[in-house]
Amino acid sequence: MHDLLNPSSLVKDFGYVGIFLTLFIESGIIFGFFLPGDSLLFTAGLLASQHYLNIVGLVVISVAAAILGNNAGYYTGKSLGPALFNKRGSIWFSPERVKEAHAFFEKEGPQSLVLARFIPAVRTFVPIIAGVGRMPYRSFLIFNAAGGLLWGILLPVLGYTLGKKVPSIDKYLLPVVAAIIIVSALPVLLTYYRKRSH
Repeated sequence: MHDLLNPSSLVKDFGYVGIFLTLFIESGIIFGFFLPGDSLLFTAGLLASQHYLNIVGLVVISVAAAILGNNAGYYTGKSLGPALFNKRGSIWFSPERVKEAHAFFEKEGPQSLVLARFIPAVRTFVPIIAGVGRMPYRSFLIFNAAGGLLWGILLPVLGYTLGKKVPSIDKYLLPVVAAIIIVSALPVLLTYYRKRSH
């Protein structure tokens, strides 16, 4: 389990297969919300700059896993939605989540799929909620692909570029990954704080 949560170990031990499976599960399988998506992509890009991986292969794998994972989440929500979200009082699986999803998509529109892609945990649940809320699949597919492309390209390329530009950055991998996790979590923490304030 430790290796699954350690991006560097995951990349070195499991390579492209480990990256694909982790991103696929984290992108749309309910129990995958705790997996290290952002930090994994950045770390994999950085390690690609050190010749552990090929950056083009990494980007292709990342984009495919993101898009396919979200599709799995959408169909899970569409087929299991009523049974899944019927636990009153539950934080994640109450009927209120479905109502909130409808309101969220009404307010933000399908572009919310792109925004959610960059927020940990949220990116796991949004495609599921889109399926529960019966979002038109054509709209889902277009914006899911856009979010998957942006996320699957930007983060690995950022890691790769820093790895090429900054000498011995791999020595500072842990603090850099910690900073990415903190920055990624900020939107969730701010939203929670605002709700508590109101």
